[in-house]
Amino acid sequence: MKSSNDAREKPPRAEKLENVVIRAAGPDDATEIASLHNLPGYRYGTLRTPFHSTAEIRRHLESPAAGAYRLIAEHDGRTIGDIGLTPAGNPRRRHVATIGMGVHDEFAGRGVGSALMKAVLDIADNWLDLRRVELTVFSDNEPAIRLYERHGFVTEGCLKQFAFRDGHYVDAFTMARLKT
Repeated sequence: MKSSNDAREKPPRAEKLENVVIRAAGPDDATEIASLHNLPGYRYGTLRTPFHSTAEIRRHLESPAAGAYRLIAEHDGRTIGDIGLTPAGNPRRRHVATIGMGVHDEFAGRGVGSALMKAVLDIADNWLDLRRVELTVFSDNEPAIRLYERHGFVTEGCLKQFAFRDGHYVDAFTMARLKT
């Protein structure tokens, strides 16, 4: 017989996913990325709204922001995560970029986010000489916060009532990783 404490224990962590391929996203990936963005768990952790269309994603992929990078994670030919690295745009902040990312609901907690993060930070550090990479994350998204912390990000502040999600205003943390 299980005690009431057993019911509150976390389920065992899923095995780390092998054979994840990280590559640049292109217009031909629009359908898969739109499907990814429309997953409820993916969307819940991002600023995305429901019902992103393939055409909308394709337009974004065909006309990216200057200097932006868009990567996807694939497993067995299936898109299971994505990340964007977007320069700040202001000449006085040319040392800064912002990231946004998400992982497929079925593959969360299996190393996909870490693989995406490593790839984009390699670009930031070894190809662009970015000194600061920043992001915002919902304050209740503990798995994402832990991921970012493992990759050197620190919380710089709390943005109260940052976004409207699922019928309520939610706070977010602003985090950054500084290369010294």
